[in-house]
Amino acid sequence: MKGRQIILDHIAGREAAALMVDGRLQDIFVDADGPRVGAILRAKVDKPQKGQGGVFVATPAGPMFLRQVKGLSPGQPILVQVSGHAEPGKAPPVTERLMFKSRFAIVTPGAPGINVSRSLRDEAARAALLDLATDAFDMEDAGLILRTSCEGADPDAVTEDIRAMADLATAILADRDGDPEALTEGDGPHVLAWREWTEAAEVITAPGSFATHGVLDALAEALAPAVDLPHGHTMVIEATRALIAVDVNTGMDTSPAAALKANLNAARELPRQLRLRGLGGIVMIDLAPLPKKDRRTFEVSLKAAFRSDSVETVLAGWTPLGNYELQRHRVRLPLADLIGDALS
Repeated sequence: MKGRQIILDHIAGREAAALMVDGRLQDIFVDADGPRVGAILRAKVDKPQKGQGGVFVATPAGPMFLRQVKGLSPGQPILVQVSGHAEPGKAPPVTERLMFKSRFAIVTPGAPGINVSRSLRDEAARAALLDLATDAFDMEDAGLILRTSCEGADPDAVTEDIRAMADLATAILADRDGDPEALTEGDGPHVLAWREWTEAAEVITAPGSFATHGVLDALAEALAPAVDLPHGHTMVIEATRALIAVDVNTGMDTSPAAALKANLNAARELPRQLRLRGLGGIVMIDLAPLPKKDRRTFEVSLKAAFRSDSVETVLAGWTPLGNYELQRHRVRLPLADLIGDALS
């Protein structure tokens, strides 16, 4: 099916949202157990422990880890925001740098200034948005970032969004003292879909839509190690405790031309596969045999593919053995951990 569709449904008892573009799954949000990333909590500082590089804080959801010690004292009430998912055997990470994010605006307490997303390049549009924000935003000691989604949006809607986020931030910041308590829950997949997938799309909410619109089939493919590439080539993605291993294969065709095609197709497909699978950390790519003269071509293709991906990724470069290494920020739990049993 042509066009963009946002499909809101549930899977394995979890709220979920899928983005389909021209009948192909481009992104998936699946709710996880525990505190949501972005949730803001009133917490109390525990005693610092030597060698930890931070301090544990008591929250209504249990102990969490704040990578900061300076300026904190045991028993001190503070506001923290969940910044990531807990790794196995570890406490969830939190930060004191709060961010209030919505569809059009991000309010940043403690970081004054009004800025427009660098992705919005039209100078006239940028100037108009800055004028609008200057009139709508009046928080002290706080900043505002206008997101790319502001481009072409209704100015009244942007103004309303800015004021709503400023009001929420003001109320939360005034509620610092007291016992540990969840002040916001963080956004679930259905709200995240509205917030992050801002291009025009058909929204489908009927129960069972994942099955009828091909989402379940696409998720089953995303749980399989092997990924089919054009021309009969494949890419195998396997997660280990230490890293994500990616192996690019040409099949029976061992010609240099086939190897270059396979590697370029793998570069274009890799961001989508990592996004759908919820994988992050160190990624090591074992390419099909690639002469050094073709490395630059591969690098350009890989960089272009990750440019449109929202997850922070560092392209580290070539290893002495000719593999390519990158590091991707962990922003989601692995899809296999969330719904693997439901689709097995």
